[in-house]
Amino acid sequence: METEEGEDRTPLLKESQPGTVPVCCSARYNLALLAFFGFFLLYALRVNLSVALVDMVEPNISLAKNTTSNVCPEHSSTTNVPRNTTGEKYSWDADTQGWILGSFFYGYIITQIPGGYLASRIGGKLLLGFGIFGTSVFTLLTPLAANLGVGYLIAVRALEGLGEGVTFPAMHSMWSSWAPPLERSKLLSISYAGAQLGTVVSLPLSGLICYYMNWVYVFYIFGALGVLWFFFWMWLVSDTPETHRSISHAEREYILSSLKDQLSTQKSVPWRPMLESLPLWAIVVAHFSYNWTFYTLLTLLPTYMKEILRFDAQENGFLSALPYFGCWLCIILSGQIADYLREKQNFSTVCVRKCFTLIGMIGPAVFLVAAGFIGCNYALAVAFVTISTTLGGFCTSGYSINHLDIAPSYAGILLGITNSFATIPGMVGPVIAKNLTHNNTVGEWQTVFYIAASINLFGAIFFAFFASGEVQDWAVSGYHLHRS
Repeated sequence: METEEGEDRTPLLKESQPGTVPVCCSARYNLALLAFFGFFLLYALRVNLSVALVDMVEPNISLAKNTTSNVCPEHSSTTNVPRNTTGEKYSWDADTQGWILGSFFYGYIITQIPGGYLASRIGGKLLLGFGIFGTSVFTLLTPLAANLGVGYLIAVRALEGLGEGVTFPAMHSMWSSWAPPLERSKLLSISYAGAQLGTVVSLPLSGLICYYMNWVYVFYIFGALGVLWFFFWMWLVSDTPETHRSISHAEREYILSSLKDQLSTQKSVPWRPMLESLPLWAIVVAHFSYNWTFYTLLTLLPTYMKEILRFDAQENGFLSALPYFGCWLCIILSGQIADYLREKQNFSTVCVRKCFTLIGMIGPAVFLVAAGFIGCNYALAVAFVTISTTLGGFCTSGYSINHLDIAPSYAGILLGITNSFATIPGMVGPVIAKNLTHNNTVGEWQTVFYIAASINLFGAIFFAFFASGEVQDWAVSGYHLHRS
């Protein structure tokens, strides 16, 4: 009996060396790829309104004719393509626009913790699938809602937020059953990088659709793609390696054996020790701080480009997207580097998570502040904002997947908790920024950048002091009972 067990185990031990269980066409990388496209569409559905809004509002209501138009000279390569102007226009003032942009997050924050909890109960597949499906359907209804009135539009955006709120906790929950510890950074960075690429593609694409067609198509095209993705997801994905239809025996064994001592057997959630856990609060603070900068830029970069740097809408889309393209590249590369350092160079998990978080939060803070000080130097402004957002990509292999290090069994719930706090900047940040920039002067925007940078700095330092890379005792208590 013992020899059999010995024979059985040898290949599994070797399998931590990449190559034994091939990466190509493996079930876990297929999951990462489908998730990549899912998050791609999710962010496309989230940011398309920021671009379309510029077109939905009557020009005199938008801040085009205001005091600062003269701070920087007009800067646009005027192309003589007739602009499509058939889209309906609405007279919403700056504050109303702030509420429309922020409404998404009111729905988003509600479903974070329930999303994590439900994922641990019914599995992440259905939750993620229907989350994106629901968001897509409400996106298709956006033009109708805008016609009915601003209240309807805010409601539809909040409902989209409800759908998107479950997606990240559901995905984290699925990875707790699918990602071998030493491949965590790689697999998660591939799946979540879709979010950045979705931003990269949908910002310029939405700009072009608005320019040549009509803003309603921004919502119709992305909404329809989301519905299409849903069918592929339901057909090809399963919640755990055990239930997957076409996974190879070797890969199933490899994943299950690598997670053997990391998961808890108890059914109830240890809420109290979880909420008293300092490493969890380290992630909360880092996540909140990072998102303040991220959301402020995500919702207001098109405005900054248009009002201060005075790029036209077409250039605006491409230049607004550039920072996220950098971030996407950085996420993919940093995921590879993080696992290389852990596996080949024997760096401790906590060391990798802390270093990557520090680079990913202090770097952006420095360049963001710099971006406010270079006046009308367009190239530098775009370069600095791009470097700032790019460096932020390091965080994906930092605090962003630390939930899976400290409590794989409850990763979905932990992400629900940290993302609830991290959604507050999405609700508050743009509203504060809009209020600070009523006159759209460079000085006002510097204040916006200052606030974001100082919050980032605080988050990085807090995480560096209190984060952990070990599975916490409360997260494996089921195993403690067996051991004693």
